Amino acid sequence: MNARTKTALITGAGRRLGFALGQALLNEGYQVIAHYHSSATGVAELVAQGAVALQADLADLTQVRQLIQQVQQLAPQLDLLINNASCFFDNDKVATSDEHLQAVFSVHTMAPYLLMEQLTPQLTQAQGCVINLTDIYVESPNPQYIAYCAAKAGLANLTLSFAKKLAPAVRVNAIQPGPILFLPEHESDYRQQVLAETPLQLEGGLEPVIQAMRLLRDNPFITGESIKVDGGRALLI
Repeated sequence: MNARTKTALITGAGRRLGFALGQALLNEGYQVIAHYHSSATGVAELVAQGAVALQADLADLTQVRQLIQQVQQLAPQLDLLINNASCFFDNDKVATSDEHLQAVFSVHTMAPYLLMEQLTPQLTQAQGCVINLTDIYVESPNPQYIAYCAAKAGLANLTLSFAKKLAPAVRVNAIQPGPILFLPEHESDYRQQVLAETPLQLEGGLEPVIQAMRLLRDNPFITGESIKVDGGRALLI
């Protein structure tokens, strides 16, 4: 009797960490449902490797509910939900745009809430797990990104709440990334400053986060936990 193919849903799978997580899970034989908003090129590459792509703007809760319905149709059993999608707006952007403010809380807190709540039957059926990507700033917020930090802190609290609610059938954990991959627009001086403020003085890359995902996914006795993957940066902020 053949083993059932495991299924994973990754939000924000079209670029950077979400894309790398999608590739890693595809290489392990998962059926990957790759959500994306606008990064179609990266998702197309995942689809070429066997993923199923679903488009939705997580800032629009109507679209979030439509995404959930599509996932329910595709996956009667969901082994892994990774809430990875993110948007990063500073104080000035959210102060001048209600759309940006709404997006910060919808993408980081409201959409993950709906996904975890409404996909509970599929996760329970698979005895699956949830991994939420939060941030090292949930405990020591950056005053230049107040809304972002608050929204990520909300997701950290949802991790604890759903870990309690869904046990013992479903485990829920979080990863707090630090300086894993600089953006192209980050200047050399900024990069040097961040690395100088990071005890291990390294740009971590994506592989350490993938390793943390595997640890939380595969260890059956961890739930309600949050792991920092930050080179020690949280010690100094």
